[in-house]
Amino acid sequence: MERRFVITIAELGEFGLIARMTAGLPQGPAVLLGPGDDAAVVRVDGGRVVATIDVLVEGRHFRREWSTPYDVGRKSAAQSLADVAAMGAHPTALLVGFAAPTDLPVAWADGFVDGLRDECGTVGASVIGGDVVRADAITLAITALGEPSEAGAVTRGGARSGDVVAVAGTLGRAAAGLELLRHSVRSAAEELVSAHRRPEPPYASGPAAARLGATAMIDVSDGLVADLGHVATASGVRIEVDAAALPLPDAVRDAADTLEVDPLSWVLTGGEDHALAATFPADVALPAEWTVIGRVVSGAGVVVDGRAYDLGGWEHFRG
Repeated sequence: MERRFVITIAELGEFGLIARMTAGLPQGPAVLLGPGDDAAVVRVDGGRVVATIDVLVEGRHFRREWSTPYDVGRKSAAQSLADVAAMGAHPTALLVGFAAPTDLPVAWADGFVDGLRDECGTVGASVIGGDVVRADAITLAITALGEPSEAGAVTRGGARSGDVVAVAGTLGRAAAGLELLRHSVRSAAEELVSAHRRPEPPYASGPAAARLGATAMIDVSDGLVADLGHVATASGVRIEVDAAALPLPDAVRDAADTLEVDPLSWVLTGGEDHALAATFPADVALPAEWTVIGRVVSGAGVVVDGRAYDLGGWEHFRG
């Protein structure tokens, strides 16, 4: 009897699924950078547009008992705007897909839009349209558009042996805040809980990195080790991280003591702060907002203090 084997998307994994879905898709002459990076780059009359999309699902990416609608608006905008910044581009606009159950209070939608508007205001972007449909759970699809800096878009694939690896923004705060919420420990570390609810990506550091000559860059959305792994794979290099060089906020250290966990696990695998990680030529003088945490060498993969770090970052179909 013939046996049929069915491969599930959980077995394929997020990036395997993306590769399968995009394999063989036609790429017209207007497409300057297609699938596989933080955003695509498309040629338009008179310039170029950076475009990206993120999807958030209630119960998976946010919980209404933990976050206000305003929080969700800020967070959903930040996720997509950070991807634009990670390309070295300036965010300009958002398109919003909003799916919700029929009994959702209108006040929730109003608060969500307020959050979207205010997060866009931090970078001078606008909400320019979208679509609304009925669904069993709140589902948000946020498309962000941006304009590359004069230095051009920075991809994941340009890191070279001899470059330094640096991060801008915070690491571990949002992951710590999520664990505090899960354990109902809130009052002692409100800044961490706030970081989970409303991340503050270092938007300006993206275009600034492009001007400084960044060779590769990525939004740390799935965890530092995991996302540096994407850079290493795309660039065909090995990335070495020095644990002692990683910024470790006191609040993160204190929360780890409270929950009796290793704070480095949040710094290395927590991604929802939406920090930026980039590689630069070793002779570039980096401004204070960038912290050098490692180097690029020949080889493959990512190591922390010379060893593979087993606790990988977020995987959408396995997490």
